Amino acid sequence: MTTAEPLRIGVLGAARISEFSLVGPARAGGHRLVAVAARSRGRADAFAAEHGVERVLDTYAEVIADPEVEVVYNPLANSLHGPWNLAALAAGKHVLTEKPSASNAEEATEVRDAAAKAGTVFMEGFHYLFHPVTRRLHELLGSGELGELRHVETTMTMPAPPGSDPRWSLPLAGGALMDLGCYSLHAQAMLAPFAGGPPRLVTARGGARHGAPNVDEWLDADLAFPGGATGSARCHMAHEEWRMSFRVVGSRGEATAMNFVQPHLDDRVVVRTPAGERTEELGKRSSYTYQLDAYAAHLRHGTPLPLDAEDALTTMSLIDACYRAAGFPPRPRTALPVSG
Repeated sequence: MTTAEPLRIGVLGAARISEFSLVGPARAGGHRLVAVAARSRGRADAFAAEHGVERVLDTYAEVIADPEVEVVYNPLANSLHGPWNLAALAAGKHVLTEKPSASNAEEATEVRDAAAKAGTVFMEGFHYLFHPVTRRLHELLGSGELGELRHVETTMTMPAPPGSDPRWSLPLAGGALMDLGCYSLHAQAMLAPFAGGPPRLVTARGGARHGAPNVDEWLDADLAFPGGATGSARCHMAHEEWRMSFRVVGSRGEATAMNFVQPHLDDRVVVRTPAGERTEELGKRSSYTYQLDAYAAHLRHGTPLPLDAEDALTTMSLIDACYRAAGFPPRPRTALPVSG
């Protein structure tokens, strides 16, 4: 999708995730990468040279202050999402942030309030929601083919990152639930229209990473919907295999997205009903590209977006509740660094 006026995007950091979560989609949509800053000037220079960013600045604060930047993209470590999202909103910028939007619900509340005050567009990057794979699950529930929703299973597992990875750091707001489980919880919450309302937490259990107290290696949550459906949301960040599945079970059938978070790798939705079993392939175009298209369409044409700062707060509140129920503290927040 190409908009009449390209988005003018400023990038915080030179994270590898940006290569597929932003750079590729921006190129596909004809958008401009106006500025970037990183922890070191050398990393920012290399990122800009490789990805066609127009200029390199010395600090994140300079990117946010740049008058030509209208959208700030924040893919920093979890603990830096909240502080820099707040800074960007205070500067009157639109924000597209990697999930989660903040370190805990208290900080997410401040982000929600700041977005309302700024009057700009804030969105947490749950890119999976924009892909035809997830949209198809919603269509199957909405059409009645599967009957009434009875049970939902969302599973997110991956092999362990290195011990030095920020995702194992409590001060950096790490943990399996923050990195993986947020998808499991969010995908279930998005089924509220088919389940009589949003889910509530029933119970949660988890295990800490050896040598990293209060950092969850795995966490399972049991949920209940107002309409009587139940949910199981699981995540494990030191598993033997990658798995990112989304299964919905109705009174007349079920459907499973084999990889709802990375549909560019596996776009299958398997549907089973009394009429038989079929496999639908929904396309391997990047979910991040669908996401940026939707974000741009909202900014340029007012097309509705399904995500905002209120949704981000709802997700963060559920994450905190899961942590407490499983015996972990919510993630600590971080003060804004003096410089970028």
